[in-house]
Amino acid sequence: MNWSSKISLDLQDSKRIHKAWKSRMHNFIQSLPTGKINRQERNETSTLDESLETLLSQKCGQIAFRDFLKSEFCEENLDFWLACQEFQTFDSPEELTQRAASIYEEFVSTESPKQVNLDFYTRKIIRQSLQQPSPSCFVVAQKKIYILMENDSFLRFTQSKQYQVLLDAAPKQRGLGKHRKALKIRRSNAA
Repeated sequence: MNWSSKISLDLQDSKRIHKAWKSRMHNFIQSLPTGKINRQERNETSTLDESLETLLSQKCGQIAFRDFLKSEFCEENLDFWLACQEFQTFDSPEELTQRAASIYEEFVSTESPKQVNLDFYTRKIIRQSLQQPSPSCFVVAQKKIYILMENDSFLRFTQSKQYQVLLDAAPKQRGLGKHRKALKIRRSNAA
């Protein structure tokens, strides 16, 4: 086999891998929830001890979780997630372009000071989308970082002292007071 046919085979393999990856990404994006949850329903059915989503929907939860992440040297994950949330609210092309470049430089670029843990292909897609950014250009990366926080940091956070302080300070009018006792019982049974 000569070198030109080997290069041709390498290019075909690369295209096949890229096509398979693109298909998986498309399926992943299609599986993301699109409906919005009514804030009142969320407060009635969820508590801080049940989900990262509820924790992040409240300013006091964001502050406590960020303090915890800072103690673990990974607060950039929450900072990125929050920046993406804000980014989705921009409408004008100028704002989108400026803020997309800023988020990319701060969190996505391999030289960024607060680089988040994203794979090469996600970074590449974001870099390409910077040519004409839309409110959804960070959606996949944001979801990946959310899942990382949910499956890793949030679980440790629920076992931390910061979390217990947050629960103890949670206002009873939100319906969280009645759940503190149940959480303490679950924790004592787990121990």
